[in-house]
Amino acid sequence: MDAKGMEPTPPNAPRAVTRRQMIQGVIAAGVTVSGAAYLLRNGQTVLGRGPLPGSVERLITISVNGQPRHVDVMKQETLAMTLRYKLNLTGTKLGCDRSECGACTVLVDGVPRYSCSVLTHTVRNAKITTIEGLAAPDGKLHPVQQAVAEGQAFQCAFCMSGFIMATAGFLAKKPSPTRAELAHGISGNLCRCADYNKILDAMMHAGELMRRA
Repeated sequence: MDAKGMEPTPPNAPRAVTRRQMIQGVIAAGVTVSGAAYLLRNGQTVLGRGPLPGSVERLITISVNGQPRHVDVMKQETLAMTLRYKLNLTGTKLGCDRSECGACTVLVDGVPRYSCSVLTHTVRNAKITTIEGLAAPDGKLHPVQQAVAEGQAFQCAFCMSGFIMATAGFLAKKPSPTRAELAHGISGNLCRCADYNKILDAMMHAGELMRRA
């Protein structure tokens, strides 16, 4: 035993696996297994005789934050899973995973979308923006990000990136909303801390910053 009266850990003992590592392992295993069937399912494509009816191309390129990203996706794979576990863009959060909380909101061609309910292969021709790509290339924060930082608008901040993306998309279309209009515009996002007044204060300030820019 050690000084604390605990049994020492054997040098070759396996380390604990985090939840994220487990999910990545499951996805990687699925890609490996399904990859073996890829040539069979798409054999006619490989042999130059055209795609099979109903087949979905798995090796695709999507535009994320202004960069082409090559990724192998399954036909049932959601954009949220692709962004988080294959492209490591973890600013997009997974909350309810059923289009209710808005934590996974990203912009698809400038429109806020729940990425947990968008199939990745359906947006191959779209421009996707996540929280990681919202700031300017020189590092200057987007007005919504700046307003959130100045107002310290969130408590646990799990929902923060979804609110920021939803607000950025809304203000791009309506830069001078009333408080009621803005509240309605981002009502698809939920805050588990229920700090909505403070969030709306920050988002209204974001509109002011955007109008000044």
